[in-house]
Order: sequence, then C-alpha cells, then structure tokens
Amino acid sequence: MERDPAGGSDYGRDDLRDLGDEPPTTLRDTAPDVLAPIDASSPVSGHMPPPEHAGSIADTPEHDWSAASAILFPLLRPTGTQGMAAAGIDAAALAADTVRHHAQPIVDEGPCDLAVVYAMPGTGFDVIINVDHLISWGTTIEAIQDAALGNLAAWSAGAAWTDEVSGERRLISSDTGDGWDAARILLPEVRERLVAELGGTGRVLIGLPERHLLIAGALRPDDDEFAALFAEFVVEHSGGADEPVDRRVLELVDGRLVEFGGLSAPA
Repeated sequence: MERDPAGGSDYGRDDLRDLGDEPPTTLRDTAPDVLAPIDASSPVSGHMPPPEHAGSIADTPEHDWSAASAILFPLLRPTGTQGMAAAGIDAAALAADTVRHHAQPIVDEGPCDLAVVYAMPGTGFDVIINVDHLISWGTTIEAIQDAALGNLAAWSAGAAWTDEVSGERRLISSDTGDGWDAARILLPEVRERLVAELGGTGRVLIGLPERHLLIAGALRPDDDEFAALFAEFVVEHSGGADEPVDRRVLELVDGRLVEFGGLSAPA
C-alpha cells in the first residue's frame, strides 16, 4: 500500500496505490452518447462474438442422416457396458413416445461377450449414438450397423499394420492412433488376413487391451512360454489404458473370435 505523500492516512486511498500490473486508469470526461450506433465488432463484458455457422443446424450430423452416415464408426467396449440393447429397439414405438428422451447409448452384441457402440468423431471427443439420434435421423438399427461397418472397412483398407519378428516369434499389431484399431477385429477380411499371416505356424492369439490397440501373435506348438508373455502384455496395456476393452487373451478359430482356452488343442 502506498503512503499518502501529504502525510495523511493511506486508508482507502486506492488512487495512490501502485499495483504495477494494471494499465493506467482513464477517467471519462464526457457523458456517453447513448444514441450513438453500437459497434457490432466490439466485445461485450469481455465476451467475443459467437462463431459463425455455415448452413443450418438441421444439416449437422446429429440431425442429418446423410451427414452422419459418412462418419459413423463402431467401437468395442468392455463386457457389461450399459445401454439400450440394439436387438430390442422398436424405433417406431419410441418415436411415438415424444415425452421421453432416450439418452442411453445403443449397445450391440460383439464377439466374446464384448459390447459394440456406434460413434461419430468430434474434435477431441466422440458422440456416442443413442436412440434419440436414431429417431432424429428416421433410420433403422440395420442402417446404422451397415454404415458404421462400411466406414470401418474403408478406413481399415488403408490403415497400416506393424509387423514385428523376434527369432521365430511374430506379432502383428494395429496402433494407428485413429481410434478404430481394436474394432478392426469385427471385419471378416481382417480376421482372414491375420489367419493367413499367422495361422501357418500355430494358433492365432488376439489381444484387444484398449481401443487403440489390436495385437495378434502366432503361438507355435513348441513355444508354451509365448502364451504367458502375450497374456502379461495384454493385462499390462489394458490396466494403463484410458479406454480399456478386454484383459483376456482371445483366439481365432475357424474365423471366429473365441476366448483362449489354454495350451490344449482349441475346440
């Protein structure tokens, strides 16, 4: 607090305080002109003008099916994920019930009791599809499933794989960072590729520890240790993931994803 140079009390003398980090005070010497035109570009109370939107809000993916169908993707979620089961949704009956909102995500059945949800990617987040979206779009569950898997297949066709070899051991993984890596196992062409690449030397183990990682390895008959190392890797990555999927070791048998039953011959 600055002292009054005249020797008086400094209590309440805010005009004499040197705060150091504020611009110089300016005092109005004339009354404001209340009839002057408002400057549309000037901020009000520190707020900036809202961003301009191109087009109508009705054309956004949340409301327009043609826009949404191009960006829908499936996502794998852990067993027990809560939501409205896709198989039991009656879109016509729900649309007639205009009083209620249906914000629960649509949850589909995935392989090995995993759940599948459908999402539209945003900037730094995903919009998980719920029944309100379904009603707003005026479409069907089957259309959502087909669009999401079609987009996943188109993305997967150009997405990279990582191939690692250590001696006779081999791992193939997908960790592009795009967010759809684990979900690639839903595609028949991906399962066929992994079997073709790895099935010639042994059983094909699959790990889906988190959303951003799919890992596959060949378990040779003379390498029992590999199964334990593979399981440790899956558990470790799932435990440290922001969006974990599954801690189990899975296996491809006759093109189907099943839970790994140990070192005995697969059923």
